[in-house]
Amino acid sequence: MLSILIPTYHYYTLPLVEELVQQCELCAIPFEIIVQDDAPNSTCAATNDAINEIAHCSYHINKANLGRGANINAMAQKAQFSWLLILDCDTFPASNNFIKNYISFIKEEKGTIAFGGIAYKEEAPQKEAMLRWVYGNKREALPLEIRKQHPNQNALTSNLLIAKDIFIKTPFTSTITQYGYEDLVLLYELEQQNNIVTHLDNNCYHLNLETSEAFIAKTKLALENLKKLHHEHPEMVKHSKIVRLYTLVQGWYLLPLLRFAFGLTHKSTLANLRSAKPSLRLFDWYKIGYFSSIQ
Repeated sequence: MLSILIPTYHYYTLPLVEELVQQCELCAIPFEIIVQDDAPNSTCAATNDAINEIAHCSYHINKANLGRGANINAMAQKAQFSWLLILDCDTFPASNNFIKNYISFIKEEKGTIAFGGIAYKEEAPQKEAMLRWVYGNKREALPLEIRKQHPNQNALTSNLLIAKDIFIKTPFTSTITQYGYEDLVLLYELEQQNNIVTHLDNNCYHLNLETSEAFIAKTKLALENLKKLHHEHPEMVKHSKIVRLYTLVQGWYLLPLLRFAFGLTHKSTLANLRSAKPSLRLFDWYKIGYFSSIQ
């Protein structure tokens, strides 16, 4: 019935696998869990190898780095069951009924794609990881009713259930080989084929809060990826807020002014984002400023 796909990269995944196995066994369903490490020289290989000793579970290491989307595509090809549950390696079910809720969705034939949602623990992290926590709480952990307003735009593939035949027909695009915006493109392509996401109250906690410095670096990488997509496949990223704002500013012939202002405020903006009280408005300013500067 259910193939659970967990793409990982230098991350200890055994506790998540053990929790999922327990929940699947309680539901008495046929299942498998595939964990695939996209780090050829993974530092977690020795500890994650214990996954291979658990019934219905397997751990693989890619010989070369594929990128997140291609890694999930490869796992989907290996999957033997008709439903895929894609989970990020640094998530953990927020409920003991996590798998049960998805099985109910499948059995009641409510749709072909479901997003359960992402949540964050209430305890604030240390200052060094504050930006990721604030961003996650305000921008990713959206209430169910808000998510439903724009189903595909408000979904993520960090906790996504999808019928295998739908995903095999519309996998992650091969255009994206580095981090950033692969979710946006996949969900846009699914929407174009009238595959609309159903939103459920079935959260996973996002556990691994990277440092603000690392999150800013990943954001820059993602924006560089967005630039490439914007030039080569503009229709795929038309729902991106950054692209929409950039297009608006460009239409008003204000790009030179924006780039000048970003240059003046760049250092002070970064100082705030690294602080104990980062501003998401300044984070948005940083993203549009950086995106404009690399065009």
